[in-house]
Amino acid sequence: MQALWKGVIVFGLVSLPVRLFAASDTRSVSLRQLCDRHKAPLRYRRWCDAGDHEVPLEEVKKGYEVSKDHYVVIEDSDLEDLPLPTAHTIPISEFVPLGEIEASLYFRSPYYVVPEQVGRKPYQLLAQALSDTGMVALAKIAFRDRERLCALQGVDGQLLMNTLRWPHEIRRIEHAESSDGKVEVNPRELQMAKSLVRSLAAPAFDPDHYQDNYQSALMQVVRAKVEGADLVHVPVPTATSVMGLMDALKASVEDAKKRRRAADRPAKKPARAQKKPA
Repeated sequence: MQALWKGVIVFGLVSLPVRLFAASDTRSVSLRQLCDRHKAPLRYRRWCDAGDHEVPLEEVKKGYEVSKDHYVVIEDSDLEDLPLPTAHTIPISEFVPLGEIEASLYFRSPYYVVPEQVGRKPYQLLAQALSDTGMVALAKIAFRDRERLCALQGVDGQLLMNTLRWPHEIRRIEHAESSDGKVEVNPRELQMAKSLVRSLAAPAFDPDHYQDNYQSALMQVVRAKVEGADLVHVPVPTATSVMGLMDALKASVEDAKKRRRAADRPAKKPARAQKKPA
């Protein structure tokens, strides 16, 4: 893999040279855009209206509009030499408990942090210290055309960096309430809901239990269209009514218990063939 960023992590008086690599890979089925009339792939051109000609990719430049139709050309080397400390440095500003960050809201993209040979010792110390204390290091980093907030944490003796959303990027949702005020929760229904959670609880998160079925489902649609077969439609469940909520919870708990018992039941050994008497 090619490093996405090279620089130095700074905490206190310690400097640690590192490289960043993408820790995730988004893969999806490739769908082409077609002309509806000819069913042929569309092709996009980079067109210059001033010169009335197509522009090859190697001649495309970045520019900032300083006034109407007047631009300053920004070279890639200009972006690499920004007068910004975080362009080549990840300065750790503070350490906070991992649980204090709402990961589902703030975490954006994960990156593996790999040390250069000269920085292996301080790298290992920082990773172990973060892991043992349950803390994450907050810092800023500039790459991919913007400055980002980030969090460093120790995972299995390695450093993992997650870019974070800035506070102004988080939308605050308005809590919907009925005209009569907040919905009252029935204690018996709440207890049954907790029983359902416990029935479906697992001792730990195992990502191998899950798989992305979107590609196989899409290929089923493709094959059906090629063969002229009917498409199979999955029924959409309807919302549970308030009157039937308790019955639905009870049935869900019983179903979860049955499936848990079936999963825990050892597989039956095949019966031994009895020897026929001589």
